Amino acid sequence: MFAHTGHAGARARYRALDISTKVEGASPHQLIGILFDEVMKTLDTLAAGIAAGNGPTSPGMPERRARAVSILLGLEGCLDHGQGGELAAGLAAIYREARRLLGEGLEKRDLAPLVQARDLIAEIAEAWGKIG
Repeated sequence: MFAHTGHAGARARYRALDISTKVEGASPHQLIGILFDEVMKTLDTLAAGIAAGNGPTSPGMPERRARAVSILLGLEGCLDHGQGGELAAGLAAIYREARRLLGEGLEKRDLAPLVQARDLIAEIAEAWGKIG
Protein backbone atom coordinates (compact mmCIF):
# COMPACT_ATOMS: atom_id res chain seq x y z
CA MET A 1 0.00 0.00 0.00
CA PHE A 2 2.76 2.48 0.93
CA ALA A 3 6.08 2.59 -0.85
CA HIS A 4 9.04 2.20 1.43
CA THR A 5 11.61 4.84 0.56
CA GLY A 6 13.58 4.74 3.80
CA HIS A 7 14.62 7.55 6.07
CA ALA A 8 15.89 9.76 3.25
CA GLY A 9 12.52 9.68 1.50
CA ALA A 10 10.66 10.49 4.70
CA ARG A 11 13.08 13.28 5.51
CA ALA A 12 12.58 14.78 2.03
CA ARG A 13 8.79 14.67 2.40
CA TYR A 14 8.87 16.33 5.83
CA ARG A 15 11.27 18.98 4.54
CA ALA A 16 8.99 19.74 1.58
CA LEU A 17 6.01 19.96 3.92
CA ASP A 18 7.93 22.24 6.28
CA ILE A 19 8.91 24.59 3.46
CA SER A 20 5.43 24.69 1.95
CA THR A 21 3.91 25.42 5.37
CA LYS A 22 6.32 28.31 5.88
CA VAL A 23 5.67 29.68 2.39
CA GLU A 24 1.87 29.55 2.64
CA GLY A 25 1.68 32.02 5.52
CA ALA A 26 4.68 34.16 4.67
CA SER A 27 4.74 37.84 3.81
CA PRO A 28 6.84 38.93 0.81
CA HIS A 29 9.60 39.93 3.25
CA GLN A 30 9.47 36.51 4.92
CA LEU A 31 9.56 34.75 1.53
CA ILE A 32 12.92 36.36 0.77
CA GLY A 33 14.12 35.22 4.20
CA ILE A 34 13.04 31.67 3.36
CA LEU A 35 15.02 31.86 0.10
CA PHE A 36 18.10 32.96 2.04
CA ASP A 37 17.66 30.08 4.50
CA GLU A 38 17.20 27.55 1.70
CA VAL A 39 20.20 28.68 -0.33
CA MET A 40 22.42 28.63 2.77
CA LYS A 41 21.23 25.10 3.66
CA THR A 42 21.90 23.99 0.10
CA LEU A 43 25.38 25.55 0.11
CA ASP A 44 26.06 23.80 3.44
CA THR A 45 24.99 20.47 1.93
CA LEU A 46 27.19 21.02 -1.12
CA ALA A 47 30.15 21.91 1.11
CA ALA A 48 29.56 18.76 3.18
CA GLY A 49 29.56 16.75 -0.04
CA ILE A 50 32.85 18.25 -1.16
CA ALA A 51 34.32 17.68 2.31
CA ALA A 52 33.26 14.03 2.03
CA GLY A 53 35.14 13.72 -1.27
CA ASN A 54 32.19 14.01 -3.63
CA GLY A 55 32.66 15.68 -6.98
CA PRO A 56 30.29 17.91 -8.94
CA THR A 57 28.74 14.91 -10.70
CA SER A 58 28.37 12.68 -7.63
CA PRO A 59 24.82 11.58 -6.80
CA GLY A 60 22.74 14.51 -5.56
CA MET A 61 25.36 17.14 -6.26
CA PRO A 62 24.04 18.35 -9.66
CA GLU A 63 20.53 18.72 -8.23
CA ARG A 64 21.77 20.65 -5.21
CA ARG A 65 23.90 22.87 -7.42
CA ALA A 66 20.90 23.58 -9.66
CA ARG A 67 18.80 24.38 -6.58
CA ALA A 68 21.37 26.84 -5.22
CA VAL A 69 21.81 28.52 -8.61
CA SER A 70 18.04 28.70 -9.09
CA ILE A 71 17.53 30.36 -5.71
CA LEU A 72 20.35 32.83 -6.33
CA LEU A 73 18.86 33.70 -9.71
CA GLY A 74 15.47 34.09 -8.06
CA LEU A 75 16.87 36.45 -5.45
CA GLU A 76 18.55 38.49 -8.17
CA GLY A 77 15.35 38.51 -10.20
CA CYS A 78 13.41 39.93 -7.24
CA LEU A 79 15.54 43.06 -7.18
CA ASP A 80 13.87 46.30 -8.25
CA HIS A 81 16.67 48.16 -10.02
CA GLY A 82 14.39 51.14 -10.65
CA GLN A 83 13.77 51.80 -6.97
CA GLY A 84 16.84 50.07 -5.52
CA GLY A 85 19.46 51.87 -7.60
CA GLU A 86 22.99 51.22 -6.37
CA LEU A 87 21.81 48.90 -3.61
CA ALA A 88 20.04 46.62 -6.10
CA ALA A 89 23.07 46.70 -8.39
CA GLY A 90 25.33 45.79 -5.47
CA LEU A 91 23.12 42.91 -4.40
CA ALA A 92 22.94 41.63 -7.98
CA ALA A 93 26.75 41.64 -8.11
CA ILE A 94 26.90 39.69 -4.84
CA TYR A 95 24.43 37.07 -6.11
CA ARG A 96 26.47 36.70 -9.32
CA GLU A 97 29.66 36.35 -7.29
CA ALA A 98 28.03 33.71 -5.09
CA ARG A 99 27.09 31.75 -8.23
CA ARG A 100 30.64 32.07 -9.56
CA LEU A 101 32.11 30.89 -6.26
CA LEU A 102 29.67 27.99 -6.16
CA GLY A 103 30.77 26.83 -9.60
CA GLU A 104 34.44 27.28 -8.78
CA GLY A 105 34.17 25.38 -5.51
CA LEU A 106 32.40 22.45 -7.10
CA GLU A 107 34.58 22.23 -10.18
CA LYS A 108 37.80 22.43 -8.16
CA ARG A 109 36.39 20.38 -5.27
CA ASP A 110 37.45 23.23 -3.01
CA LEU A 111 35.54 24.14 0.15
CA ALA A 112 36.88 27.69 0.41
CA PRO A 113 34.81 29.21 -2.43
CA LEU A 114 31.65 27.47 -1.18
CA VAL A 115 32.22 28.83 2.32
CA GLN A 116 32.88 32.27 0.87
CA ALA A 117 29.63 32.13 -1.15
CA ARG A 118 27.69 31.11 1.94
CA ASP A 119 29.29 33.87 3.99
CA LEU A 120 28.25 36.46 1.37
CA ILE A 121 24.65 35.27 1.49
CA ALA A 122 24.64 34.95 5.28
CA GLU A 123 25.69 38.58 5.63
CA ILE A 124 22.83 39.74 3.42
CA ALA A 125 20.40 37.39 5.17
CA GLU A 126 21.37 38.78 8.55
CA ALA A 127 20.80 42.34 7.39
CA TRP A 128 17.49 41.31 5.77
CA GLY A 129 16.37 39.75 9.05
CA LYS A 130 17.02 43.01 10.89
CA ILE A 131 14.85 45.00 8.47
CA GLY A 132 11.59 43.49 9.48
